[in-house]
Amino acid sequence: MANKDFSDDERLRKTSGEVVRGDRANADTDRVNKDGSALNAAERRQQMRREWVQEVLPTPPEIPGFHCCWLSTTNSTDPIYKRIQHGYVPVKAAEVKGFGSQFTIQGGEFDGCIACNEMLLFKIPRQIYNDLMTIFHHEMPAEQEEAIYERLVQGQEQDRDGRDLVTVEGDFEKLRRKAPTPTFS
Repeated sequence: MANKDFSDDERLRKTSGEVVRGDRANADTDRVNKDGSALNAAERRQQMRREWVQEVLPTPPEIPGFHCCWLSTTNSTDPIYKRIQHGYVPVKAAEVKGFGSQFTIQGGEFDGCIACNEMLLFKIPRQIYNDLMTIFHHEMPAEQEEAIYERLVQGQEQDRDGRDLVTVEGDFEKLRRKAPTPTFS
């Protein structure tokens, strides 16, 4: 059987990508919006970033003197009743005019409050919020660092002459430094 010459077959002839796809240098300007304007690569990436971020909860308006947050009605490790014990209060739609109308709960335990899916909008006085943040994100971590350092120091072994076999230095020594207590304005 003889080898057949396919060099004349148009289907098998190689062409440059530029002939098939066009010039890629102008690809950004080829992507035109419905209004006739075109996005450059940076603008398109920024648009994608905005569109792909999954923010399903609306940002509530500021309530002077309060910190607002969305709390889950289904979170068993951080239940709403514990937050209420700390001073959190549900936000009523009447408190934030124009925001809560489409998110207002009708009936039930939280009648008239603002909700989105299983999340409820709560507020807490700013001073109590600052105190909680200081306790949970400053004081408690500092206490844990101190406990780690103390265990390290107590666990040091000594040779028969009383010299430490292990020295505490580097990042472990930083555990002894006290971070300044945060101040809030």
